[in-house]
Amino acid sequence: MAPALKALVAQVTGWLVTFGLARSGLLPAGLLAIVLTQALTAAATATALGSAPWWRWIHLGFTPLVIGALQLEIAPGWYLAGFTGLVLVYWSSFRTQVPLFLSSRATAAAVAGLLPRGRPGHLLDLGSGTGALLRPLARLRPDLRLEGVESAPAPYALSRWLSRKSPTIALARGDFFQIPWSDYDLVYAFLSPAPMAQVWEKACAEMRPGALLVSNSFPVPGVEPERVIEVDDPRRTRLYCYIPAGTEWHKGRIGVP
Repeated sequence: MAPALKALVAQVTGWLVTFGLARSGLLPAGLLAIVLTQALTAAATATALGSAPWWRWIHLGFTPLVIGALQLEIAPGWYLAGFTGLVLVYWSSFRTQVPLFLSSRATAAAVAGLLPRGRPGHLLDLGSGTGALLRPLARLRPDLRLEGVESAPAPYALSRWLSRKSPTIALARGDFFQIPWSDYDLVYAFLSPAPMAQVWEKACAEMRPGALLVSNSFPVPGVEPERVIEVDDPRRTRLYCYIPAGTEWHKGRIGVP
């Protein structure tokens, strides 16, 4: 079952159970009992359906926040504006399960050291967001060709604006699974656990010998990385480095045997 459908089922179940208990007289009188029962039932249903842990907190807070907002009598236009803003930022996150993550400058420095020197390197950032990786990387390594693909309109527009003076950065809006990965020395991903198996499958099918797949924070399930780099930043970032094709690792660089 898709995560969005699980969320809908959890919320509907929460209201059905709450309504049934209220009709039978098993709930104490008052709005508080109704709200708490619905939230707890929705969270329990999400857990039973195998939803990711953060969904429990979303279900616990959803109805209380809705009821609280209704008590404030906020004009409907503000809700529409908030919803529109969230859609523009997160776009298809409900389907892909990939939120907006921003890479640190220390991560960009670590990635810069993984790319080959002495020849033009080529990097692809999967889900490039606001360009948080690409802009510092362009300053550190002006010899590189840097590309990013982002699906959400707001982060993409912001990244285009912030990178307008960086001639080595090329950005596109779309689905990174729909473009070939065969032309890159390094493919960088800061996504979520959900798509990593599909990322690995595409990397193995398309990336050329000598190319490197680097995943920020989320390892490929069931695959041992060639190397794990600990980044000295507040997040304590870990970079999982994989070689999809038949290659060797030489002193932290990529090499063809």
